[in-house]
Amino acid sequence: SVSGNAHLVASDEREAISLVHRLLSYLPSNNLDAPPRRQPPEVIVDDPVLDDFMPTDPRRAYDVLDVIRRLVDDGEFLELQAGFGGSMVIGFGRLGGMPVGIVANQPSVMAGSIDINASDKAARFVRTCNVYNVPIVTLVDVPGFLPGVAQEHGGIIRHGAKMLFAYSAATVPKLTVILRKAYGGAYLAMCSKDLGADSVMAWPMAEIAVMGPEGAARVLHKKEIAEASDPAAKLQEMIQEYRRAHANPYRAAEALHIDDIIRPSWTRRLLINRLAMLRAKRDLRPQKKHGNIPM
Repeated sequence: SVSGNAHLVASDEREAISLVHRLLSYLPSNNLDAPPRRQPPEVIVDDPVLDDFMPTDPRRAYDVLDVIRRLVDDGEFLELQAGFGGSMVIGFGRLGGMPVGIVANQPSVMAGSIDINASDKAARFVRTCNVYNVPIVTLVDVPGFLPGVAQEHGGIIRHGAKMLFAYSAATVPKLTVILRKAYGGAYLAMCSKDLGADSVMAWPMAEIAVMGPEGAARVLHKKEIAEASDPAAKLQEMIQEYRRAHANPYRAAEALHIDDIIRPSWTRRLLINRLAMLRAKRDLRPQKKHGNIPM
């Protein structure tokens, strides 16, 4: 929970062996093999619970693990480093029998902001998935990188850059689903189109923008708000206008930043279908020794 060195914790030897068995069930024997597939479900059923899952208040938290377990086969998800970098969730699951690595923001911890520990945690996991040819599914609900002097002095820019490097260097299939917030550079770090995502889908309540509506309204309309007879009402008006004009998935779709706006209940089915289309993906890169990762 402090250093992040231990990825899994067991209460005894029997549980430790069981965890190793589970972990290896998602990985191939070597980097030349494909991950071990299981028999896919005969019928893929849409999940209407997800249509009403997201809180109507964008500031209200929820547990992203509840979303993950509704998406993966049989609700089975092996979370790694659960006690470290809590604003980021990583782990293995299956979609249609195919192993996938899942990276997700956790809104119930620091509103899902990315800090130094979360950056390192996600970056290493993305590279692990790429090493073993495991497709990556990224679930986005991120308000930004965590602000503060401690984070700045600790090198949040350098650590955050590891995520961008890891995603852009990964050649496995990369699917991204924007659940709610996707703001600024933190959204880029969560495998946007610019980072090489093969497919980006968004739920209808997604807010995709440079910054949040509240902050943007205060910056862009500071003078108007200050001069209004009712500044609070004017602020709310400007927030709603910003949401209408910028912070919505439809504007992002017009600009080709996302591929589809989908019903949340369709998410599992569409992820499985797109993974099937990407099974034969081959990403050829220029020959070089290696990239220069920000250490």
